Amino acid sequence: MSRARATAIGFTAVLMWALLALLTVRTAPVPPLQLNAMAFAVGGLVGLIWTMTTGGLRQLRAVSWKVYAFGTAGLFGYHLFYFSALRLAPAAEASLIAYLWPLLLVLFSGLLPGERLGAGHVAGAAIAFAGAALLIADGIGSPDTSALPGYALALLCALTWTGYSILSRRMGAVPTAAVTVFCLMTAALSVPAHLALETTAWPDGAAGWAATLALGLGPVGLAFFTWDVGVKRGDIQLLGTASYAAPLLSTLALVLAGSAAASIKLSVAAAMIAAGAALAAYAGRRAARPAGDVTPG
Repeated sequence: MSRARATAIGFTAVLMWALLALLTVRTAPVPPLQLNAMAFAVGGLVGLIWTMTTGGLRQLRAVSWKVYAFGTAGLFGYHLFYFSALRLAPAAEASLIAYLWPLLLVLFSGLLPGERLGAGHVAGAAIAFAGAALLIADGIGSPDTSALPGYALALLCALTWTGYSILSRRMGAVPTAAVTVFCLMTAALSVPAHLALETTAWPDGAAGWAATLALGLGPVGLAFFTWDVGVKRGDIQLLGTASYAAPLLSTLALVLAGSAAASIKLSVAAAMIAAGAALAAYAGRRAARPAGDVTPG
């Protein structure tokens, strides 16, 4: 698989995550951790069927329990920190802090073997982050000390996903089929967390169940498999910068669905995100390794 193709496959995860907000809204009144358990169960079962039909079960048996613990901690930890942060701090601030992960991914990826971080990567990531921040920074004012625990959890959220993505790159020999186990174990851990912290509520009607199923098939399912391919074999720095398209595309999806209004701010954010991604892509081409070198870092 070429580096460019792997990058393109990884970007499909960003496209699927763009539907996360819209689908989550449609699953109300299901509480977050219960939804986490349901969606990851769907994603894990789909991955299990795919693994069985492609003969990948033998590969799963060869994967170390430490890898499974790492992957489960990444998926479960990210969502637990994220949902908790939104409970303890204003959503705009918490989301902005949590969405530091693409910027951190671009910066930390320069520490990986075979990768080089240039000024273009840093500038592109910063411009794209500013565009993403423009979309979700409404209402940010003076800090509220009572929200500091939520801000800390949001930062842990960003660090968790950055660490997961960077270390996945180092585990290039681990088959993508292992993500199946990550999803199933995340669903299993979410059940007791839900029972301890939330009141059970089921999706409202056929539309709610359809949204829950779509969530498990895409943003909280297949997206993790394609992201795994991208970060292991693609251009991880370009993927990190391109990930800023997620809040933009998410807003566009809400606008098209009638759940949000179009604005000048949206157009400006789109231009900034596109400019940042283009700059990082240009820097990536200049710093690219020789053609044919697609060995995972």
